Amino acid sequence: MKSYLVFILLMCLCGNAKANFDLPGNGFITYPSGLKKEFNFGFKWDSKKKQFTIGSQQYPMDQLPDSYSIALTLAGDDQAVFVQEFANGYISEFVWNIGPHTIKLEKKRLDYPVRGDYILWIDQYDYFLKNSNPTVKLVFNKEGINYIIPSGIHKDKGKKR
Repeated sequence: MKSYLVFILLMCLCGNAKANFDLPGNGFITYPSGLKKEFNFGFKWDSKKKQFTIGSQQYPMDQLPDSYSIALTLAGDDQAVFVQEFANGYISEFVWNIGPHTIKLEKKRLDYPVRGDYILWIDQYDYFLKNSNPTVKLVFNKEGINYIIPSGIHKDKGKKR
């Protein structure tokens, strides 16, 4: 009986240890003027404290949230983007490393027209903006980011970096 209780206790402790993650997110933004600035925006889940950290803000939560969405809002002329998590004003590009993932928005003139001349790069795939408010949804599991779902975009068919 004692060994059974010890086993259950160890399983509970191991489960709690697995339910924590710390994903420091760091990157660079580029303003329309060309000025580059570093930023930090990551996620942390502490199951023992029941606390979820988004950027520099901590929130008490009973359980790990399912997801978090980053909205990219294009300026009226499609020449700049506002991402409230990264900057207080419009930017032209960013590179964000979050855990094992890299998300990058770059301005690049292509041989064919794409909205705002923007390419949204998520890990190894290129996407083009479809509407003026695309989002990048990070879906969590107990180890960190389970997968990433972009919306408001077109996938660049056949172009893999």
